[in-house]
Amino acid sequence: MELADIRNELEKIEVTLENFRGSLDLENKEARIAELEDEMLHPNFWNDQQAAQTVISESNALKDQAHEFYKLFEVYENLELTYELVKEEDDAELRSELEEELKDLVKRLSDFELNLLLSEPYDKNNAILELHPGAGGTESQDWGSMLLRMYTRWAEKKGFKVETLDYLPGDEAGIKSVTLAIKGHNAFGYLKAEKGVHRLVRISPFDSSGRRHTSFVSCEIMPEFNDEIEIEVRTEDLKVDTYRASGAGGQHINTTDSAVRITHMPTGVVVSCQTERSQIKNRETAMKMLKAKLYQKKIEEKEEKLAEIRGEQKEIGWGSQIRSYVFHPYSMVKDHRTNTEVGNTQSVMDGDLDVFINAYLRSKLSVSE
Repeated sequence: MELADIRNELEKIEVTLENFRGSLDLENKEARIAELEDEMLHPNFWNDQQAAQTVISESNALKDQAHEFYKLFEVYENLELTYELVKEEDDAELRSELEEELKDLVKRLSDFELNLLLSEPYDKNNAILELHPGAGGTESQDWGSMLLRMYTRWAEKKGFKVETLDYLPGDEAGIKSVTLAIKGHNAFGYLKAEKGVHRLVRISPFDSSGRRHTSFVSCEIMPEFNDEIEIEVRTEDLKVDTYRASGAGGQHINTTDSAVRITHMPTGVVVSCQTERSQIKNRETAMKMLKAKLYQKKIEEKEEKLAEIRGEQKEIGWGSQIRSYVFHPYSMVKDHRTNTEVGNTQSVMDGDLDVFINAYLRSKLSVSE
């Protein structure tokens, strides 16, 4: 790398940091942190555990954002000093070190920018993720269980907590459906990139003839709400069923009808929860899920109306997959919205999804601009 190229990179980084400084509004962020810390000192702060966790989560996120910006700026200033030394002494080892640290800073700036993109309403919320295999029986249900493992691995790598809210096992293998709560700051912001149909092409392990099969699984993503939204749900519009819980490998199996299924009659929206041993708690969680689904339905209806006004034609159904996972005759995972491709299918199935999520979020930013 020539010195002129290093100088250009440093100048670009300086501009980027100044842009970040403006968009972050650090003065207001620090004022908000002080407000939240005052709340935490209140003697009744822990009376409402859920509200307390929300405050702590917001405070930590703001602190992390401000702290990371100052760290990035400090690294940039150190690189400027190193650049001046290299320019004066022409030390090959020092120049190599400068180049490596410069590459690392560029990557960190890219990651920091991505974090700033998650600023839409409810991006910071926990996420509710649902997987529903399409037609194809055991083959599609097995693909559903593979995606379940993939998202669980991704969440664990992010340090998020995963709770199984509802689980319906397949007849022979895999799943008929599963609902997860993925808890962590910006969980919904990241996972909204995964909403859509996921397509698998492989030689089926369930086909004795060794033929190639194509399977589809629909992934639904919703933000988890506490008291942020007001969705009116009338009791007379609900059909509530209770049943005996069951789960993968026998966990969650109870001897009482603690699992709850709620059907919203006007819309046909159905939610189920069986994660708790208490029917009351399962009902509370199911009601939160129902409100999230009804909110999501309103948003989708609004987007469809806007699309009609603009004259847009949108494909609906299994043909509108967002991503293809090809295991045979070659190895490739391709996102059809951004054309992002990864040849290492195993790493993707082990939860390395950030390349797709990041590309999607950046593409949405460029569209909004």
